[in-house]
Parts: sequence; C-alpha cells; structure tokens
Amino acid sequence: MISVTIKKGYDLNIEGKPSSDSEDLPKPEYVAVLPEKIPFIIPRLSAEKGDKVKIGSVLFEDKRHPEVKFLSPGGGEITDMEFGPRRIVKAIVIRLDETESFETFDSISESGLEKIGREELLQILLGRGVWQFIRELPFRDIARHDKIPPAIFVTSDDGEPFQPDPAVYLKGKKELFEFGIRILSKLAKTVHVVGAVRRPATTEELDGLITHTCKGPYPAGDAGVMIYHTKTASSENRSWYICAQDVLTIAQSLKSGVYSVERVMVLAGSASIERKHIRTRAGVPLEHLVRGRVKTGDVRYVVGGIFRGYTAPKESYMGFYETSLTLLPESREPQPFGFLSPGFTKPTYFRTFLSALSRSDLAMDCNLHGDVRACINCGSCAQVCPVDILPQFAFKCVLADEVEEFLEQGLLDCAECGLCTYLCPSKIEVCKILRDAKAKYYKEQG
Repeated sequence: MISVTIKKGYDLNIEGKPSSDSEDLPKPEYVAVLPEKIPFIIPRLSAEKGDKVKIGSVLFEDKRHPEVKFLSPGGGEITDMEFGPRRIVKAIVIRLDETESFETFDSISESGLEKIGREELLQILLGRGVWQFIRELPFRDIARHDKIPPAIFVTSDDGEPFQPDPAVYLKGKKELFEFGIRILSKLAKTVHVVGAVRRPATTEELDGLITHTCKGPYPAGDAGVMIYHTKTASSENRSWYICAQDVLTIAQSLKSGVYSVERVMVLAGSASIERKHIRTRAGVPLEHLVRGRVKTGDVRYVVGGIFRGYTAPKESYMGFYETSLTLLPESREPQPFGFLSPGFTKPTYFRTFLSALSRSDLAMDCNLHGDVRACINCGSCAQVCPVDILPQFAFKCVLADEVEEFLEQGLLDCAECGLCTYLCPSKIEVCKILRDAKAKYYKEQG
C-alpha cells in the first residue's frame, strides 16, 4: 500500500455536517437529466417531449462520440424539455409512472465476466449507459474508450465538505464493489483504490482492496492530486478516475441486467434543519430531497459541493454526477463597520478574525464580504494549492492569452479544487478562470 501525505490544501471548519444516519425517500413524482451540467458533451436527442420511456431508454447521445449514450433514470412520460440559449439542452424532465418499466439487458455473472474480453466489455458499458461514469484526466472529460489508460483511480473521499460517506453507501456491498473493481481491471492494467484516512470506517469497508491512502487536508484523495504526487512519467497524466459509488452503479447495472438508478445522497448545510444521508435515485428533484427540511429565509441551494458545485434553483434536479445538496443562508444584508468586529463566528483562512483561534465548526453564508478588486499578489492561493502551481501567475497568463506561459505555469495540473477562489482576498474567481482556460485549450486540441 502506498501512503501519500498532502501538505497543502485546506479543511473548512463549516457548520452543517451530515450525520451518518440514512433515510429512504419515497419515489418522487418527477426525475430529470441535465445535459447542460455534464462537462464537454454535445447532446443529440433521441427522444421528444411526450414520448413514453422506460428506465434505461436512450434519451440522448454525445455528438462527439455517438456510442456514448445517456439513459433515462425513470419510466414514464417526457413532460418537458428545457432549452437555453443556442438550443442548449438544459433539462429533460420525466413524470414517473406508478409502475415503471425497464429496458433489460443480458446480466453478467461473476464467472461470465471472466469470459468477456476488453473490447466486448467496452461495448457493454457503452450500451448500458454507464461508461460515462469513468472520466479522464487532466480535463475530466468522459474517458476515451479507444485508449488504454496508464491506470484507473477509484476515489472514495477527497475531503470536499458534505459529500456522501463511503462507509454509508458501501455498507453491505463489499462483494458488489469487488465485482466493479474486477470490471475496471479489464479496462486497464492497474486499478488504484484510494482510501480516505479522514474516515477510518471507509478503510474497514474496503479492507483488502485499498492500494493507496492519502493523508492531509482537502483535496487530498482527489485523483488529480494523487497522480501529481505519485506519477513517475508524464503519460500518467492521462489516467482515468471514477467515484467509488459509481463503481457500485456499474457493477449493479451489469449484474442485474437493468440500468441502476439507486443513489445515496447527502443533505447538509447550516440552512438545513435535518442533515443526513438519503437513499434515493438519480435525477431526483431538489425539493424532494429537502421536503420541508429547509430553514426559513433566503437560502442558496448548492449542488455537488461547496468548492466544486454550482448554485441551482430549488425547482431544479440533481445532476448526473452530483450526490450532495448543501443549503446555505444567502445573508445579503450589508454589515456596516464589519471590519471592526472581532469575528468570533466568522470563518476565515487568514488571521483577520479571532475565529482563526477556534477549531469549532462555524456558520457560513454566501456573502462575499467585499468587492472584486485587482490581485494584490499576496500568494495565499499558492500556499494552499495541492499541486504546487502558482495560481496568481497562471490566471494572469490566461487573461493575457499567453498559452505557452500558462502551460508552463502548470495549468493542466490544476485540480480545480476551488481553494484559490475561496480564500482570495480580492474576491477573484481564480478557479473558474483556470478551469475555463483548461476547457478552451482542450476543445482547441480537438
């Protein structure tokens, strides 16, 4: 077992952590797929508004790679297709039938898997709508199935606040997870299972399977960070990665012969009355997850994580890759002479407030507490960057459109963790600038 220690990064002591308790939610009335929230894909619709679909019916494919198909997470009628500017497909909404029907495939047994070759397995994963759970670094796009990766990293916890605890969703499913690892082992010569030191229970659930452990603050355990600190050749930068819960989805889909829509999600945040794990299904409405468990007042719904997620209206749905919903108070009220406050309860990375002396969890709101201004070259973003780039220089090279320079600054190593943006005293969206530059460069490379 390889042990990696990450010295840079930052753990946010934020109030609203979910308990390990889990609750089974009843079936929702609607589910949806949000193509707009799936990076890089160009959807080509295979269904129309008013069509009847089954769980596992093809809704759309990726124009770039038509063999990559996205399947319906519910059985019922497509009641709405929401389009944005330039006909971007934002949402495909399905009203569920009382009794849902399924598209069925040939199931694969433990012994049957041994007889399947790599190319045949690729076609099975593509046809059953689960290939897209496997993504490729450094751009975090869906993995290219015509390539053999140096390795596949299976991640269980990167320290992002309020993500599902692997000990919850892996409980009682060790054999299914092992089956999923065997599937991945047919796609690459090496599969690394990264255990989370911060959650010892995870190590018990993955006993005998973990190949790497990662110590340190967020984002320790992220696949990109792990590769940066363990690679011995530049070719390893093209490794693939997948979340441990998605390994279960792949394994269940192949073993049962039915597209698996089961998900364990988390409802958390200081504006949530109850904070817990929730057993539900893919594409569930945000309001169905909340179900009266939100505090009164102006609340922001953050889907997918505080650092890496996005804000969504409460009428929206969970995205294809997202498994956490964080509720935070907006708190847009101005605070006159706030700089005079000792700040016992204000979260801070710097020693600006007395809360820097406290290790207790603190309530966080969405107030920027300041306006955007020019970079002051404080170097704070470099102090927490887990892959040792200098974000303050990299983003300036991006703004100057100096491609060679921002590549030399290590842009492609960026883990897109969001820490540089969080602690920037100038309120600059550093991570977004770097992430957008990576995406633009990737698209230009064809």
